[in-house]
Amino acid sequence: MEENNSNAPTKSGFKGLKIQTKTEDMIGYMYIVLRQYPKSEKFVLAAETKRAALELMELIISCNKHYMKKTTMRDMDIQLDTLRAMVRLGHTLGFLKNHPYEVLSGKIDEIGRMIGGWMKSIQA
Repeated sequence: MEENNSNAPTKSGFKGLKIQTKTEDMIGYMYIVLRQYPKSEKFVLAAETKRAALELMELIISCNKHYMKKTTMRDMDIQLDTLRAMVRLGHTLGFLKNHPYEVLSGKIDEIGRMIGGWMKSIQA
């Protein structure tokens, strides 16, 4: 994927992939939104959703470092679908209101498009 060409450091303190920056932003928003989940779900669905998002971030970093990326790309795509399903479930169960769900889904979809473009670029 494209690298961030600006000279300004990202939130994490270094220049990195745009997809990594977008994922960090999505995770930051997700942490705020998941606080709205009921107490009974904080250590279940909310925790699993956070874990899925953090694992996605790990896979993005790992894929950027590996020479052979196809397997990691496939794992990244699977993890993104898992994250989408967990967020959708939170909305379906009424833990996530419409507006935060739409914003979070939009951020996840944007990351998905970036992953798709990255996958196409390594296959070419």
